[in-house]
Amino acid sequence: MGLNKQYDGYYAYSYVDNSEFDTVELIDPSGQWIPMELVPLTEEQEARAKRLMEESIVISLHEHACLFPKDMHNNVAYKHSGRQFMAYQALANSCLDAVFDNMMDGTCVITSKNGWKWTDIIHDLGMRLCDVAQQKFVIRGATVDDIVRAHNEGKLAFVPALEGPGPIENEVERIDVLYGLGVRQMGISYSQSSLLGGGIQEERDGGLTMLGRKAIRRMNEVGMLIDCSHAGDLTTMETIQESKKPIMLTHVGARALWDSKRLKGDEVIRMLADKGGVVGVEAAPHTTITRNNRVHSIDSVMEHFEYLVNLVGIDHVAFGPDTLYGDHVGLHKAFSSHLAVKNTQSKDSFTHVEYVRGMENPTEASLNIVRWLVKHDYSDADIQKVIGGNALRVLKEVWH
Repeated sequence: MGLNKQYDGYYAYSYVDNSEFDTVELIDPSGQWIPMELVPLTEEQEARAKRLMEESIVISLHEHACLFPKDMHNNVAYKHSGRQFMAYQALANSCLDAVFDNMMDGTCVITSKNGWKWTDIIHDLGMRLCDVAQQKFVIRGATVDDIVRAHNEGKLAFVPALEGPGPIENEVERIDVLYGLGVRQMGISYSQSSLLGGGIQEERDGGLTMLGRKAIRRMNEVGMLIDCSHAGDLTTMETIQESKKPIMLTHVGARALWDSKRLKGDEVIRMLADKGGVVGVEAAPHTTITRNNRVHSIDSVMEHFEYLVNLVGIDHVAFGPDTLYGDHVGLHKAFSSHLAVKNTQSKDSFTHVEYVRGMENPTEASLNIVRWLVKHDYSDADIQKVIGGNALRVLKEVWH
């Protein structure tokens, strides 16, 4: 259905009297805290882009699809409330049919200042699923059929995901619990090393642990997608080898274009593709910069995209922009210790931006990815692969 979303105006948690819980002032429900900048197209290109959005299944492999506070200094109080407000109206203005939503993740500090606690993650997930259950536009995305249904009916499939395994601690059975509660993708580590394997923030990557290998087997068995976007290179390669199913790097870029631990080297990406996996291109502030484009924007993001296509082929590339509705740079500043961004960025000089032009939030990113591909004359078949088809292929193999 693309742009023809069947949205009825529902606002997050409007089923309950807001006076019952503490809130902070959030950005506008439209999700725009700065003006949206669309890739300019000719009249003919506009028509083609619209048709592709309507005909194609569009999936974002990684987002945080919620409204954030106007003032990011209020983010801790927002998280303590235990209720993140899904951006229903803003998402209805996108062309997304499915979104892998990583919820509070490392900023899930409902009861703990360090986050990632089991009870906090369950609280976060339960609140979101309760809210989703009160309306009809967003549906739970647990199967490939759910994503197809969302596309056919003008709805949006919400796929809960976790960037790291911290909440499971040393309890592999918690993977079963998370799957039962709707989580369909989980990372092996979140920058800092976990009990499963090494993270990108560490000086040395020790690879997969025995518990990590056990967890991978369980994720394969229940049908949960594995992600290594924040895992170290050795841990990533060992995960690819250990898993009986393809894995994804849901939100990364090419280290060959920008020397940052946050990105992946050619050897890792080739190994991923050889086992049938997919790499999603990242767009969070100050990640997918390039030596040619040191001011982060859609131009640098798409340079990473084209490099990856040339490296492993169009069948193994997708998009996981890792965006949100609010001041993403401000979030990084406010939560730097929780998000583990230290020691992962390049030592090379680059221009710090207030936001990533053309890829600022899930709505703008979804529209502009299609528009950029049309503007650069990619074929319909190739566009449909990278905006959703490649992801669906892997999900059909991994999910039960």
